[in-house]
Amino acid sequence: MRSLEAIMLHIARLAIMEVFLGKPLIDREELIREYPQLAEKQAVFVTLNKQEGGRTSLRGCIGSIIPYRSLIDDIIYNARAAAFEDPRFPPLKEEELEHIKIEISLLTIPRALSYSDTEDLRRKIVPGKYGVILKFGGRQATFLPQVWEQLPEFDLFFQQLCLKAGLPGNCLKWHPEIDVYEVKKFEEP
Repeated sequence: MRSLEAIMLHIARLAIMEVFLGKPLIDREELIREYPQLAEKQAVFVTLNKQEGGRTSLRGCIGSIIPYRSLIDDIIYNARAAAFEDPRFPPLKEEELEHIKIEISLLTIPRALSYSDTEDLRRKIVPGKYGVILKFGGRQATFLPQVWEQLPEFDLFFQQLCLKAGLPGNCLKWHPEIDVYEVKKFEEP
């Protein structure tokens, strides 16, 4: 029997392949019988990284922040959305799939982080540990904890997060609502 992590990665890949092949490949009932955790509500992000010519680049990343459907359904939905609906990229082509490495992040339930000002926030945020959700004026955006690897400096991380939310890069001056969460991340070998 495979580990739960391995089966989740397999489900994500099958979910994308089902679209290309136009036929079902996932037996939900059988998988839930073997891995009952797949029936529990859990939020995941599915990230697709393209590996070509010794380089790795983001090819899609979509997920849920709050658990509201079964883990198996969240994986299936977000794998397909990352492949075909991420607005930053054209839909994945079948010939690209062999170059795609799938990563899944299981999220803890986000919690509000109270802070008095930007310096207080700087002291409370732990780079690499926390994923961050920024909310202000009806807009919101999130970065998974692994984004700290590309944006390791607090100011740059939050500038880019503000921009992702459609706000000016210096939006921390408006004291936006900040939630944090942690992830358990695993990826295909």
